[in-house]
Amino acid sequence: MTQIDRKTLEALVCPETHAVLTFDAERQELISKAAHLAYPIRDGIPIMLVDEARKLED
Repeated sequence: MTQIDRKTLEALVCPETHAVLTFDAERQELISKAAHLAYPIRDGIPIMLVDEARKLED
């Protein structure tokens, strides 16, 4: 399982809302609570495209 380093996480924001992201290690996703989106991490690379994000359930 890939870990994302803290500095990288702090530098990334949601491209939709510019809000802070949280890391879900189990699902390998970056979560934007503000946009209700989960951005995937593939092979250690965050995919920061709204079209690639999974919509979160309320």
